Amino acid sequence: MLVAVLGAVALAVALGARPIVRRLTGRLERLQHGVESLGAGDLGARVKVEGRDEVARLAESFNQAAARIESLIDAHKMLLANASHELRTPLTRIRLGLELVEAQPERKAELARDIAELDQLVDEILLVSRLDAAVELDVREDIDLAALAAEECARYDDCSVAGQSIMVRGDPMLLRRMIRNLVENAELYGKPPIEVTVERQADQAVLRVSDRGAVIDESAREKLFSRFYRIPGRSGSKGTGLGLALVKQIARRHGGDASYDPERGSSFTVVLPAS
Repeated sequence: MLVAVLGAVALAVALGARPIVRRLTGRLERLQHGVESLGAGDLGARVKVEGRDEVARLAESFNQAAARIESLIDAHKMLLANASHELRTPLTRIRLGLELVEAQPERKAELARDIAELDQLVDEILLVSRLDAAVELDVREDIDLAALAAEECARYDDCSVAGQSIMVRGDPMLLRRMIRNLVENAELYGKPPIEVTVERQADQAVLRVSDRGAVIDESAREKLFSRFYRIPGRSGSKGTGLGLALVKQIARRHGGDASYDPERGSSFTVVLPAS
């Protein structure tokens, strides 16, 4: 009699648990299908997040990882597509210049500038790709942001630095590139003098690069830090189109951000955590 009762209870439990187990295995099967689809190259593969248990959290993590992978792949495809377009212009000028250089020696200086432009473009493309691929900074050191700005500003005419010594922690090469890109942007598109200021606001270091150029139109501000974006009406031969994009990317990689400040005229601001 007892065995029969226990058997009946076990059967009832099994029958009652079957729908629950089936729902769980169904969710796991859908998650497995999503992983297999992503592995097969479907970058848009996602799984439905059902419930609030461990399986739901696993599905949510998968979706976030898949979205990150898709974003990185799309960014690299766009980068390569734009890079191929941008590389054609200086390469075409170099080819034409080589044909004329024998007859016009004065073209050598122009060729040198074209080669320098091409070299800078390749260098910035490689840096963008490296920052996209890296999870953390390769180097972290305590750096005097004002001293670094003074070193970079010394490379340009009509550029001055003011402010206080503030230490930040990060990669000196990347921070130097960030400052250089901001000053070069002012040199190319602004009007002298170029003023660089460094100051502390609470626990943040604020770097500001300003010039006497015209305020950028509001319609262009949203895309200022986009890759290969150039403001309509400006000379297409200037710059690589990656300078400001790298500024924001480097700032964010150091826990900060970069922005355009229309209230201060032609002015860009970078905020970084102070050491």
